[in-house]
Amino acid sequence: MRRFIKHATIVAGVLGAASLAFAHGDHEHFGAGEPGVEKAASKTIEVVMTDADGKMALTPARVEVKRGETIKFVVRNAGMTTHEFVIGDKAENAAHAKMMADMPDMRHNDPNAKTIDPDKTATLTWRFTKKGEFEFDCLLPGHYEAGMHGVVVVK
Repeated sequence: MRRFIKHATIVAGVLGAASLAFAHGDHEHFGAGEPGVEKAASKTIEVVMTDADGKMALTPARVEVKRGETIKFVVRNAGMTTHEFVIGDKAENAAHAKMMADMPDMRHNDPNAKTIDPDKTATLTWRFTKKGEFEFDCLLPGHYEAGMHGVVVVK
């Protein structure tokens, strides 16, 4: 019986993790647009992540693009801790922040999210298909609150 309970617990844990990954991995709908093709990028924007003296930042913190434009983001972590770069609308990023509070060690290599270790760089290519304001944030616990957030204005 103990063996059965142990295996049932392991299976439940795996299924739970798989369902979270599936829910998190739903890449069919993005509020901020869609994954872009790097060859179609009309411009490259470098974003630098910093975390010195208790302050965290994404520079630039504001980007303006045209609707339909594809942007290649080159995100460089110049900080001393791991960060993430997530593009989404306000509701998506708020939901992602809640998930990260429960699973702060989760790593991303998704079309709209990258985990970036110190002294590393990641690229993310995005096509902004809707007008409005969207976010790019680090949603690791406490990082957004420390200043690691930005806005993309799509005109």
